[in-house]
Amino acid sequence: MSEKAISNNRRLLRWWLFIVLLAITALVIVGGATRMTDSGLSITQWKPIHGVIPPLNEAEWQEELELYKAIPEYEQVNKGMSLDEFKFIFWWEWAHRLLARSVGILFAAPLAFFWLTGRIEDRLKLPLLGILALGGLQGFVGWWMVASGLVDRIDVSQYRLATHLTLACFIFAAIVWVWRGIGRHSSDNAPTPSSSAFAGTVACLVLVQIYLGGLVAGLKAGLASNTWPLMDGQVIPSGLFIMKPWFINLFENALTVQFDHRMVAYLLWVLAGWHMIASLRAAPNTTHARRSVVLFALVTVQAIIGIATLLLVVPMHLALTHQAVALLVLGFAVAHWRGFYGSYRFPKRGLDAA
Repeated sequence: MSEKAISNNRRLLRWWLFIVLLAITALVIVGGATRMTDSGLSITQWKPIHGVIPPLNEAEWQEELELYKAIPEYEQVNKGMSLDEFKFIFWWEWAHRLLARSVGILFAAPLAFFWLTGRIEDRLKLPLLGILALGGLQGFVGWWMVASGLVDRIDVSQYRLATHLTLACFIFAAIVWVWRGIGRHSSDNAPTPSSSAFAGTVACLVLVQIYLGGLVAGLKAGLASNTWPLMDGQVIPSGLFIMKPWFINLFENALTVQFDHRMVAYLLWVLAGWHMIASLRAAPNTTHARRSVVLFALVTVQAIIGIATLLLVVPMHLALTHQAVALLVLGFAVAHWRGFYGSYRFPKRGLDAA
């Protein structure tokens, strides 16, 4: 296979993966809306195939409502809900599940086509299969999350919600890594010997921050304190470690979870800024340095959106924007990190055969 043919195949793969990335972004946003409208428990059964078809008549709608009436959320939060009110939350959760299934097909079907037609290089097969497997695991994790709110709780476990969100973002990051690897790269050297490691640290910290954001969402910790830069007039608010044992506060105390989310945001901003300054000082005219400026700008914009979300007491439109921009920051951070390694080399055997 010639170098031109391999390049053409890579171009097709990049377009495919880019479309998948857009679909995952939409999925995460719809998932956030499902959570904020308290719609996530409206479908109480997991039917991966049959669940694609929504209720088609009044009797089927009543059946779904009766299933919902059997869980604690209905009894304690929505008792007396009308059928029209139930339909509102049902459609959000149904749309989220349908979009998740669609993303799976959007990834699996082209993967099979490209594989069977010989358009995927050997070195890409295992990473792409791994991403497909993670997508299947994500479906299970999604149901595992929903199941946590069907028996003894009126909402889902914040642990499981954060895991579900973080796994989605990890899949997103893995796709970005492959997508960037089959694209063109600059021949510029890294500004400093530690640039790549620093960029990797920033990317990993973004993923940690997203996990903390999942805990914030699960606990509704965004409402624990709505002042900035102080938290209710204090640099370190009282009540951070009132639960026993102490480490439980990191996951179950809403005030502590918000405090941690703020602190990691500050750390991320400082590290991104330090990375930018070091890159500009060492090699200001390189592509790597210019990308570091964009990364710092994105982190700054995300911080501003986060602050506005807090001060305005978590309005839905800002909260969803904050979630969407988090994906943008993660994607760019991973692409920036991947940029230090250059493109995947063309398979030598394919070039020799040509």
